[in-house]
Amino acid sequence: MELLVAFLNTGSAAAGTDVLVDPVGWRIWAAERGLTTEADLDQVRMVRDALRAAVGDPNGRGLGEGLGSPVRIELRGGAPVLAATDAVGAVLAAAARIAVLDQWDRVKICPAEDCGWAFFDRSRNRSRTWCSMRVCGNREKARNWRERARGGADRPLVLP
Repeated sequence: MELLVAFLNTGSAAAGTDVLVDPVGWRIWAAERGLTTEADLDQVRMVRDALRAAVGDPNGRGLGEGLGSPVRIELRGGAPVLAATDAVGAVLAAAARIAVLDQWDRVKICPAEDCGWAFFDRSRNRSRTWCSMRVCGNREKARNWRERARGGADRPLVLP
């Protein structure tokens, strides 16, 4: 799950960064996770965009039809596991594991306008909304409170 979330967060609109702009950055990202990469960056970006759209990113482009990477099933320690030959395959294998475990709806995109960070909802009832309550959630709750407070000040006082 951490691999999938990290892959979904390889681009940050808020910070103006994108690991998938430069082949060197992509190779470094993959190497930091013990993965290799042979994939074309355009295909990698399309996989990321399709996965982001699949988990609810309103800005994601669901162009995932036919995208993929070789993944195979191997026996390791007496149990079948999904194995990949490269970084994109490893990400897709991680996504498949999450889906098979019926936890796909736990992968979410923060709805804050200036965030869009992907996160895994570990709450018991799968109700977490924000990537961080201390940052995005707190900011949104404070904004809502200010709007409610401001709305009350604009209304005339009516006495019974």
